[in-house]
Amino acid sequence: MPTLAIVFGVILDAMGFGAYVATEAKTALIPCAFGSILFLCGIVAGARPNLRMHVMHVAALTALIGTLGGLGMGLPKAGALIAGTLEKPLPAIMQIGMGVLSLIFLVLCVKSFVDARLARKSAEPQ
Repeated sequence: MPTLAIVFGVILDAMGFGAYVATEAKTALIPCAFGSILFLCGIVAGARPNLRMHVMHVAALTALIGTLGGLGMGLPKAGALIAGTLEKPLPAIMQIGMGVLSLIFLVLCVKSFVDARLARKSAEPQ
């Protein structure tokens, strides 16, 4: 999971920086904030195995907030985006993109947490 956190963090950072370069709008850097947190969580979890569980829960919480924020802001604009009537389509695309990437990472985190719990449970003597 730490490697996935690093990968998703880098992708979100690249998305945000690319949107910033394209638009010069400071709000385009919002995905960078989420990406940086995920990246740092991946680095810390890989370097400090004793903190891994806690740090990956922080990463999952960050992904949850990114999902709710991204999709919550982007999906209401999806109809206008598809119709081509949205005045500034890039922010909506970035919001939806951040929301979808965060959701994918969140699902992978939950699956990993469930797998780890099942592995611990099966390792316990009965």
